[in-house]
Amino acid sequence: MGTHVIEAGFPVNSDAEFEAVRDIAESTSTTTCGLARVVEGDIEAALDSGVELVHVFVSTSDVQIEDSMHSTREDVVQRAVESVERVKDAGVECMFSPMDATRTDEPFLIDVIEAVSDAGTDWINIPDTCGVATPRRFYDLIEKVCAHTDARIDVHTHDDFGLATANALSGIEAGADQAQVSVNSIGERAGNAAYEEYVMAVESLYQGDTGIDTTRITELSEVVAEKSGVATPSNKPVVGSNAFSHESGIHAAGVIENADTFEPGVMTPEMVGAERRLVLGKHTGTHSVRERLRDRGFDPTDEEVRAVTRRVKDFGAEKRQVTVNDLERFAEDEDISRQTETEEVRA
Repeated sequence: MGTHVIEAGFPVNSDAEFEAVRDIAESTSTTTCGLARVVEGDIEAALDSGVELVHVFVSTSDVQIEDSMHSTREDVVQRAVESVERVKDAGVECMFSPMDATRTDEPFLIDVIEAVSDAGTDWINIPDTCGVATPRRFYDLIEKVCAHTDARIDVHTHDDFGLATANALSGIEAGADQAQVSVNSIGERAGNAAYEEYVMAVESLYQGDTGIDTTRITELSEVVAEKSGVATPSNKPVVGSNAFSHESGIHAAGVIENADTFEPGVMTPEMVGAERRLVLGKHTGTHSVRERLRDRGFDPTDEEVRAVTRRVKDFGAEKRQVTVNDLERFAEDEDISRQTETEEVRA
């Protein structure tokens, strides 16, 4: 699809994960990245796996330094610098993350960033590890980070307050070069910025060229949902089953006439490999019913369309899904005639 970097896993985690990262690195021309704590064994495992980019990380917020790492700020800076230097000495591209950056004392965060920049890191990733950033605050942080390093900036955002994609986009607006995203938002707790939302926002709202083959986004989403066992909510932006569905009579009538009336316009279902659907339910109007009846081979009069529409609304009001089979049953109950062969060709 043209994805720029695949962060394939944490090689030191287990033999199985090491092999998975190694196999992915060997199987794609896309840059493959391996994770590593600022621990010698982690870094060696990542280097041994054959990845082209090693992503080293260490906590920088006081709460994580003291209560998770049981360490000190001084130790954090030293280990961060030594880890970056080890990756660079191996001739491999390096990314460094100050974990929990958005809850880190800002002067200390800048100290860490300047130290790893002097050590030669190629990338600095700014993670909103606990999802507490807001778009404006994250913008200001990224702008400040950019002013204190020559390294390229990457952002990693979490969706605890539903702001992950918005924060990632805000980071790009502030000068970041790259965002870490995940298909269907899958990630720790409430997940990460969504691949599909981020890509389509950049392509459609910002009119940027990501280089991603967007027509395969729906296909990719379905593969990830199947393989992960994590179902995609029907109202998920871009890839949910309702993303391009219309039930409201006003909406359906509009999109039948011109899809831009009640869709973004700058993003069509075809752009992401999906299809537009007219859904039947308690809000359905006559335009949608007429279209669906004609699709099923019926040739209804205006009165027959109104009669079927009433039945669809009543059925849907009972919180039942109105299926195509239900629609055909309603049409047959109303004794609606079928289209002739000539009418079918003309339609």
